[in-house]
Amino acid sequence: MEFEIRVVKSSPLTGENDYERVAVKFLKLIGYMGENADKNSPAFKLFECFVVHPNKKWTVEELMTAVNATKATVYRHLNKLKSMDILEEGKEGEGKKVKKTYQLRYGNLEKAWNFVEAHIKVAVENYAETVNHLQKLIERRYLE
Repeated sequence: MEFEIRVVKSSPLTGENDYERVAVKFLKLIGYMGENADKNSPAFKLFECFVVHPNKKWTVEELMTAVNATKATVYRHLNKLKSMDILEEGKEGEGKKVKKTYQLRYGNLEKAWNFVEAHIKVAVENYAETVNHLQKLIERRYLE
């Protein structure tokens, strides 16, 4: 699964005391939510399900009800969070009644965020390696 996050230079949002306002601003900064989205958007409501109930294992059907959104909408936002490794997948039920479940990794947003940072670090290291290789190719072209 592709990992994608927007990195924007910004100040920490530590001066704000309303978790919804901090979360909305943060989720916009990282590109999870669009600029026009707010705390009533399906994207925010889905994120909120996981952070307000960090140890709950959610099925897609439960999320659809909680967010009041279609399966396609839930999966679209669920896949964004999964791609960052913020969520863990599990299973409940037996036999033909097995359903996937999703919960906040480690039941803690701060710990889950460590996975996001690890992905960012690998991506930046790969970019640096590519830039170094590109520089060598450019130098070799002009030295010939």
